[in-house]
Amino acid sequence: MPVIALTQEMGSLARDVATRLAEAAGLSVMRNEVVENVAGRMQVAPSLIRRLREGKAGLVERLSTDKEQLALYTAEEVFAQAERGNVVLRGWGATCLLRPVRHVVRVRVTRPFAQRVDWVMQHLGTEDRETAESEVRRSDAAHAARMNAQFGVTWGDPLLYDLVLNTERVTVDSCVEQIRQLASCAEFQETADSRAVLAGLALSARVRAALKANPSTADVDVHVEGRDGRVLLSGIVVNDAEKAEAERVASAVAGVGKVDSALRLMAITRKFTYAKT
Repeated sequence: MPVIALTQEMGSLARDVATRLAEAAGLSVMRNEVVENVAGRMQVAPSLIRRLREGKAGLVERLSTDKEQLALYTAEEVFAQAERGNVVLRGWGATCLLRPVRHVVRVRVTRPFAQRVDWVMQHLGTEDRETAESEVRRSDAAHAARMNAQFGVTWGDPLLYDLVLNTERVTVDSCVEQIRQLASCAEFQETADSRAVLAGLALSARVRAALKANPSTADVDVHVEGRDGRVLLSGIVVNDAEKAEAERVASAVAGVGKVDSALRLMAITRKFTYAKT
């Protein structure tokens, strides 16, 4: 079940590559349902999620949005889509989130800045090149900031990808063919081990999202590791009640008897209930 993770770079033709690849290989493309699902979980308008991702949100919107919540729910969606397989994931940090999974092909589709600006001008039906350049720079800055904040990486670093394609020199159809060829190589075939790694990541993401969504555990900061259908919780909690709640929420996701807890209580809780050090 192929899983292809593509970058999202304005004007690079990555969208065309994703669409053509899905058609040629019989894959689905992760579309607006991610925006809808994440917005629904956060109880905000889908348009806000789009503005945040595109760097168009205002100062008040940026400051009032729970960035950790957005990242957790997004990761949950990406892993869920990848676990189903037969999918092209474009953007959403998929190339970084799925890096530990050996059968996922991670591709950067790029293009020179001037040609990307030309694409924006044509797409918007404008001759205002300065505005188009600003739009591309704004989009690039938003992507770079999000990737650095969430994953600590430099957006565009070629070492993050298995294949880098420049659509100035390579046609969309050639991009599709090269991606399909790479996906068919032995290194990218799904194995029991790679499926297990993906399942563990997906389970961990579901538990983290559930902890964040539950009011009683929304501020709990613990490590979650999913493996072989089981979840290990570790870290420090304030008191027995918080420990029990974290274990209960995790069990609701993983299943009763499938949560191993290595949670420890703070040595001093009455004076410093907000500092887990």
